[in-house]
Amino acid sequence: MKTVIMAGGSGSRLWPLSRELYPKQFLALAETQTMLQTTLNRVRELSLDRPLVICNEEHRFIVAEQMRDVGQEAEILLEPVSRNTAPAIALVALRACREEGDPLLLVVAADHVIQNEAEFLKQVEMARPLAEEGDLVTFGIVANVAETGYGYIRRGAPRGNVGYRVAEFVEKPNLERAQAYVSSGEYYWNSGIFLFRASRYLHELERFRPDIFEACRVAMDETHEDLDFLRINTQAFANCPSESIDYAVMENTDNAVMVPLDAGWSDIGSWSSLWGLRVKDAAGNAVNGDVLHQDMTNSMVHANSRLVVTIGLKDMVVVETPDAILVADKQRVQDVKGVVEELKSKGRSEYAINREVYRPWGKYDLIDQGVRYQVKRITVKPGASLSVQMHHHRAEHWIVVSGTARVRRGEETLLLTENESTYIPVGVVHSLENPGKIPLELIEVQSGSYLGEDDIVRFEDKYGPD
Repeated sequence: MKTVIMAGGSGSRLWPLSRELYPKQFLALAETQTMLQTTLNRVRELSLDRPLVICNEEHRFIVAEQMRDVGQEAEILLEPVSRNTAPAIALVALRACREEGDPLLLVVAADHVIQNEAEFLKQVEMARPLAEEGDLVTFGIVANVAETGYGYIRRGAPRGNVGYRVAEFVEKPNLERAQAYVSSGEYYWNSGIFLFRASRYLHELERFRPDIFEACRVAMDETHEDLDFLRINTQAFANCPSESIDYAVMENTDNAVMVPLDAGWSDIGSWSSLWGLRVKDAAGNAVNGDVLHQDMTNSMVHANSRLVVTIGLKDMVVVETPDAILVADKQRVQDVKGVVEELKSKGRSEYAINREVYRPWGKYDLIDQGVRYQVKRITVKPGASLSVQMHHHRAEHWIVVSGTARVRRGEETLLLTENESTYIPVGVVHSLENPGKIPLELIEVQSGSYLGEDDIVRFEDKYGPD
């Protein structure tokens, strides 16, 4: 069995914590580790083989860094563009058939919570014979409340000792219909977790969506390794239709089987879902960060960077970040996705990035900005370096706060330590490296007529293009 971790989601319903360039699977929302790290640990004992993580190209260094933090090795397959789950799984299945002798594939999402991991692992093993016999297994979550944010699966005739034939897949219902589904006992939440043999999935995909199959086959005919990553043919995959595995295969095949799963599952698809998972006080409040509240009930307040004070809130969600604050009725948090779309349509950067931006060499925090200047706090990891570059429109002042900086400035090489500084004039080729054993922290003050991130001419970059 090979575990496949899908890490390509955008998590827009958890804005403003989750952003397009740093979505929820890379955040520590329900535990001390990030959701990706928790998922890696959860499936560690299912297979002796390395898992495969499939993610968007712009998230590649985040994935690699988070895996290193938990001592987990995995293959990382990069999607140059997002094309939904049916093509993503096809890429993995094609590689598995060519390189690993057609294993069973356990497909899980990187952004799910499973509180009873022992029960989850038990049900996977119990479902294994069905997948070995050629069934395409999906796991249906035992529904305990009328949830309108999930799709549902209606069970059919029994299959084996643990499963049922899938009678139908149902879209997200309204509240009245969801209540009827739960009362009937025949409907389960659609978890998006699958188990099947790689060749079996490809056979059904080629049968029902030959266009997707062919585009993925062509994309996988030209693969190459780049550092820790596996890249595919970008143009071929860009030509692939975007479709979910449910629409492309599971709703069409005669071999879809559902295995019930009751293991404390949640996809944390909204702020109200996260409120349900977090520890609450006697008044039903879930509070995180520097928060003072009076006369508050059944609410969630998440303070990320400053003091948040609330008075008289009921059934509300408040989420504070350095560059945005969300205040919402707990019953309306599904509408956050629409807010993100509006931000995107207006060309505002807040839909995609936080004030703190992560790079393969470390991160930077945009502390302040104004007309013709901006100030960043830059952190460079030990042994890491920024690209050799120059700017046409801005000069930069660097002041070392802690650690050691090796600076190339034109023909000079400088070694700077705490409280030392340097100046990079417009048009001068320069680079920054941390040769030390501790993180390098420095303040960068930029000044000039144009301060956009695209005013960078790179001459050398060991990490490739951003």
